[in-house]
Amino acid sequence: MKLDIKHVEVLYEDNHLIACNKPAGWLVHGDETKDTPFTEYVKQWIKVKHKKPGNVFLGVIHRIDRPVSGAILFAKTSKGLARMNDVFKQRAIKKVYWAITNKSPHELSGTLSHYIKKDPKKNKSNVIDRKGKNNKTYKDAVMDYKVIGRLAGHHLLELNLKTGRSHQIRAQLGHVGCPIKGDLKYGFTLPNPDATIHLHSKYLEFEHPIKKELIRISAPLPNDQVWQLFE
Repeated sequence: MKLDIKHVEVLYEDNHLIACNKPAGWLVHGDETKDTPFTEYVKQWIKVKHKKPGNVFLGVIHRIDRPVSGAILFAKTSKGLARMNDVFKQRAIKKVYWAITNKSPHELSGTLSHYIKKDPKKNKSNVIDRKGKNNKTYKDAVMDYKVIGRLAGHHLLELNLKTGRSHQIRAQLGHVGCPIKGDLKYGFTLPNPDATIHLHSKYLEFEHPIKKELIRISAPLPNDQVWQLFE
């Protein structure tokens, strides 16, 4: 199957890793919808760019939700995949997101610390403030936030993830009454017309596990009227 690789915006590439700016609305990995995942477009891009015959290896190091845009990192080799899996496991990577909400926390900056558990049947994460004997299976969810812009009833938050739980940013912001624009699942009142949400993986920063160099990958904001308010 020949894919249109114009959807692939490469932010960084070396022999072991490739980072792309995933458009909102694209699956990272295949699921029951049978929609072509973004990984297939990236494979095709590598195949064409480097004139590779046969199958292309592409390891998924981490995921961002379908309605979310921004920087995502893949491995081009099994060595790169194994080493980056260790980086994520050790939390030795800085993951910063931008979100647009209709409200912001009372303080301009701070830390949100909760406990979270994924409900796979509903594909939704539940958040609680304290963990007791009846909810021991909940895991800690921590992120720093900073309000970096306010304009026309919109609030721009910068979020620095300390843990990497499923739907963590969406669930925590919804829990504190600041749901992300368009995110009906976590409390926003109106959908975005294209079913995306205003959450963007802005940049990743880590020490390259093979080159031992500091890598900082930044993803431009989507070409969207609301995002462009803060460009």
